[in-house]
Amino acid sequence: MLKLNGLYPPLPTSFKKDEELDTVKITENINILCRYDLAGILILGSNGEMVMLDTYEKKKVYDTARKAIPPGKIMIAGTGAQSTRETIQLSVMAYESGADAVLVLNPSYYKGQMDGDALVQFYHDVADKSPAPVIIYNMPANSGLDMDAETIIRASEHQNIAGIKDSGGNLIKMASVIQHTKPGFQVLAGSASFLLPALSIGAIGGILALANIAPALCLDIYNSFIRGDMDKAREYQLAAVDLNTAVTRKWGVPALKAAMDHLGMYGGPVRKPLLPITSQINRQLVEIMDRTLKKNN
Repeated sequence: MLKLNGLYPPLPTSFKKDEELDTVKITENINILCRYDLAGILILGSNGEMVMLDTYEKKKVYDTARKAIPPGKIMIAGTGAQSTRETIQLSVMAYESGADAVLVLNPSYYKGQMDGDALVQFYHDVADKSPAPVIIYNMPANSGLDMDAETIIRASEHQNIAGIKDSGGNLIKMASVIQHTKPGFQVLAGSASFLLPALSIGAIGGILALANIAPALCLDIYNSFIRGDMDKAREYQLAAVDLNTAVTRKWGVPALKAAMDHLGMYGGPVRKPLLPITSQINRQLVEIMDRTLKKNN
């Protein structure tokens, strides 16, 4: 099974002013991020505005990313859709483009019927047909559905399910999953806000929005933990909280893209109905960035 140890930025998808895909900027951003000792890149996750893209565009992003991500770094591709059928189709497409693993968000539109049995069946059906290893994606802030430990544990029994990205932040549930899943099942923290606590209970890395704009700081947390320097790891973890909150739960993808622009990367516009952050929020964001990144450079 594919080893997922390490950190992955969930790359925002680059759009031009008219909201058309900008594959040149996607490539440039990947080139910048791959200068760091990151394990790989996630494309078309929540921060990649996957739900805003049609199938043709998704294929184009998969192809572009694989060409840009160097050998030795893992490409994870978001493929979750509302139907099992479409999720399988996207997973096959991503694999054919060169994805090493697929990240599958649980369907949630009919959340009242998405009980444990339905979700386990969904993940097992996808894993049966996906040529790439499947990573479960629990993202209750976006899906409105928080998978419980029992469901995750049952889903994990499939041999082609490699792990989970859990963005819920419930460390008790995460610990239960780590304790009761099959040997080799890999848990990835879904936010830099709880990276160190997750690592301390057995997570093997993280898929972190913050790694797009502060990869060095995220790596400082991870590497300090790996070295056993918990004092430094705690120091870096605390330093990451404010900026991470700003570009995740507080202001989201529009703020993450604005932060990339401020740093000389390409953030660019979001797709409507998302709106750019206001000038006032942008000033607050820049202040947080300057305070965090200058302190930790």
